[in-house]
Amino acid sequence: MTPRDAHEPLIEVRDLTVAYPLGGDGSYVVALDSIDFDVREGEFVTILGPSGCGKTTLLNVIAGLVKPTLGAVKMRGEAITKPGPDRAVVFQEHALFPWRTVWNNIRYGIEMQGSDRQADRDARIAEVVKLVGLEGFERAYPRELSGGMQQRVGLARAIVADPRMLLMDEPFGAIDALTREVMRNEIERIILETGKTVVFITHSIDEAILLGDRVVVFSPRPGTIKFEATIDLPRPRYEYDPRAESAFIELREELWDLLVGTSPESSEPDGNDDARAVTTGK
Repeated sequence: MTPRDAHEPLIEVRDLTVAYPLGGDGSYVVALDSIDFDVREGEFVTILGPSGCGKTTLLNVIAGLVKPTLGAVKMRGEAITKPGPDRAVVFQEHALFPWRTVWNNIRYGIEMQGSDRQADRDARIAEVVKLVGLEGFERAYPRELSGGMQQRVGLARAIVADPRMLLMDEPFGAIDALTREVMRNEIERIILETGKTVVFITHSIDEAILLGDRVVVFSPRPGTIKFEATIDLPRPRYEYDPRAESAFIELREELWDLLVGTSPESSEPDGNDDARAVTTGK
């Protein structure tokens, strides 16, 4: 077997089109149209775009939850056809089990992988609890936690089984602005410590720049890639205020010009709302 090139992208998206059936008359809705997109190992890619442009659909295809209509998505050269332990998804809604403690909610991430060594499992959970700043809350239930702490539990559950990459769909959308600022700093710290590859959807221009190594802007639906830029700001960014840097200001203005007027909403989920309707009937 020929060894793979170390510089080959972790994720390759080639000519990806995704269409959803619309009713029973042969019509369908195009969510993504001919997307070409790469993600390198260890890269933090942020994705911006108006509501309904297919950002979440792209994330779900990479996760293996949605199948392409046309084109292909590969991970290290192998087609993604289903979910796998090498990818973990963090959603806007925490989706914690209310009857489980923090510890047992996090343990669920390992249970799904079939680990059978209790000592290894407990050591890993304890390590992740410390990493996300939940020490002292292991016995707490979700109802006893703030929104930001619940999101920490969701993140811990995603990373406890050590996936190769994280797919994050507007994870701070349901928390207040101050907590969002704290969590953004925490996410950068955790990703720097773990070296995970991340694809991160957000509606916030500032958040996209502050977190990303690269930002990708989607057009209004059907989604196509309208713009890409490398973010030339040193890390860790939580140790200073990048918003005063000229590189931040210039990129923010460029992204604003690209996005302004494309959507009146700031936080609607993508879903399957009307994109481009095409009839294939006779």
